[in-house]
Order: sequence, then structure tokens, then C-alpha cells
Amino acid sequence: MPETLTTALTKLGDISADPEAYVVHWKERTGGKVVGAFPMNFPAEIAHAAGALPVIIQENREPDSMGRNLLAEFYCGYTRNIADQAAKGRLDIYDGFFLADHCIQLLGATDVVRSECDDKPIHFGQFASSLGDAWTSEVVETKMRTFVDEMAAFTGAPITAQSLSSSIALFNDNRRLLRQIFAARTSGSAQFTSTQMQSLVKSAMVMDKAEHTALLRQIVDDLETVPRDDRIRLHLSGHFCHAPNPELLRALEECEALVVNDDLYHGARYISTDVPEDIDPVTGLVNWYLQRDVNIPCPTRVKHATDWEDTLIDSVQSSGAQAVIVLMAKFCEPHMLYYPQLRKRLTERNIPHLLIETEHDGVPVESIRTRVEALLERIRRTQLVTS
Repeated sequence: MPETLTTALTKLGDISADPEAYVVHWKERTGGKVVGAFPMNFPAEIAHAAGALPVIIQENREPDSMGRNLLAEFYCGYTRNIADQAAKGRLDIYDGFFLADHCIQLLGATDVVRSECDDKPIHFGQFASSLGDAWTSEVVETKMRTFVDEMAAFTGAPITAQSLSSSIALFNDNRRLLRQIFAARTSGSAQFTSTQMQSLVKSAMVMDKAEHTALLRQIVDDLETVPRDDRIRLHLSGHFCHAPNPELLRALEECEALVVNDDLYHGARYISTDVPEDIDPVTGLVNWYLQRDVNIPCPTRVKHATDWEDTLIDSVQSSGAQAVIVLMAKFCEPHMLYYPQLRKRLTERNIPHLLIETEHDGVPVESIRTRVEALLERIRRTQLVTS
């Protein structure tokens, strides 16, 4: 592996492992404001156009302690960890908070943030979740323009159409480079571990976009062609808000499996859709929001013309994945409600699949490894019978 490629991957991996350190250093270096944003649909281009650093707040790996009594145990691990970070003062590095989603559990977590960080502004813009109605586009555009106004007030810097268009172009370039790397992984022409792929996306959620894009260009320029191997090819599905635990990802690869595609938030879902650059930039962001659910449907949104299970099956077939591993965050209600339909369609198409429920505190690595090995052995035996 070329030294420049190794250096870029190492830097992005370090930032992915410790986002807080990067945020603190960026503030010291620039004196700018940092916007703490929450998954999944906040238009970070708006914060960038105002000169702020938009950071999607990540789940950290510390055990929850001080925040355990602030949210009920049936909240998902991400939201309980956000409450814990707020209680421990970990979120004090952010100058304000913005969110565009209305998951009930996430709203509970932001209520804790509002209480624990009472000197920080919080802006909540509720985008429409029913995407196929005639009035949806107008409602979303109103909310999007409110985000522009609120961000300008927060930073004290006007957001012009030109500055927003420039930010959109930069973010699109970043997404395109990431998709190029993802495509190389899927085709088998380049090999990256699942943790490396996660680091690429997670660091994009944290870093200055120009800095991150420069590192991505180094990686793309040094992509190596490698022979395709005979490991079982997997598709990872789920995890809409936070990154899967790296221990879990490493356990999958230790079973001699190769992840070739995904629809994770810290993966293909985050980079699936560009913002149109040939129209009014705010209208372009509206189109981005609506189109994301077409490219990779989300169970938190409703659009009757698209179904997640159909998109998943198409993705599995196009990537040559031989099995699907569903990563479901414990107590993630949208995913829990949608999974039976997903499982039904995968079974109808004879696509082997495995459900792994994840939590913040602790990963039962040995148990997961055993279950994955059983899935892979079943696939290998099927191949022997049919060959």
C-alpha cells in the first residue's frame, strides 16, 4: 500500500476515533463556531456557508454513567449516550445545536442537551416525513429557509446564494469521491476493511470539508487494483444514526467475510445523494432531502413509490453480495417495525440473512462471531451442493 494512502487512512482513522480532539483543535486554529448537528437529515452545507464547522455528534465509546438516569432504558444506545455526554460536559465544545429530525427518542435526548447545556442555543426544524404529498416540497422549503435564517443569526454571518452554492459544490465533490471509493470496494478492485470504510464516512461528518476532500483525493489517486478473493461477500444494513462498534466489524472480518456494500448511515446512506447545483441552492437542498429517500429509502420516512426492501435486494444483486447482515440498534422503533417486512422479502428471494441487535455498552463478540460463522458455513455448503 502506498505511503500516501496509508498516511491518509491513518489520519482519518485517528479523527474518527477521537472527533472531540479534532473539534477542539479546529476551534483553536480558526476561532470559528462549531455547530453540533444530529442525524440524519440536517443540511450541513448551510452551516458551512455561514463559516461554521458542522459536526454530526457521534456516539462515543465511554460507558454511560452520569446520564443513565436522564433517559429511560428503552431509549436507544445513541440517544442515551448523547444524554450521558451532555451530563459529563462532553458537548460543551459545541457552540449550538441544530437538528432536522423528529425521532421521539432523539427529541428526548435533545431535551437533555437543552437542560444540561442551557447556555447553548438549540434549533429544531421538523422536516415533513411524508414525502409523497403535494404539499411536502413547499413545507420542507419553508423549513429549509428557516434553517438559513437561524444559522445566519447564530453565526452573525449572512448566508448568500453564492456562499451556499459554493458549499454545496464542495460537499458534492466530497460525496462523489467517497462513492468512488465505495464503488471500488464493491467491484473488488480495491480492498478496505469495514473499519476503514467507516472511518472515511465518520471523519467526513466531523472534519472541515475541504481538508477531508484533500485527503480523499490522496486515497483515490492511490487506489490499488487487487485480485478478487473467495471470501463470502456481505451487505450490511441498518444503523440509521450511529456507527457500528468497530469490534463488531472486526469480528465479521475475522470470520473470513468481506463487506462489499451497505446501506448504513455511516456508509452508503450518508453519501447517496448530491444536491443539484444548477438551481436555487435552497431549492436544491429541498430536492436533496426528498431524493435521499428514493436512492436509499429510510423507515423513518414515508414515500409510497419506493420500498427499502426492493432497494436492498437490488443492491445485493448488483454488488454480488451473498448474504445480508442486519444491524439493528436496540430499541430503534422505526427499524423494529420495518424489519418483519424486510425479513419476509429476503426470505422470499432466498437471500441468507442474519439479524444482530446492537447496544452501546458492550459487544458480545464471541456470540456474534459464532452466529456469523454459522451463516457463512451454511452459504458454503449451499455452494457445494449447487456446484
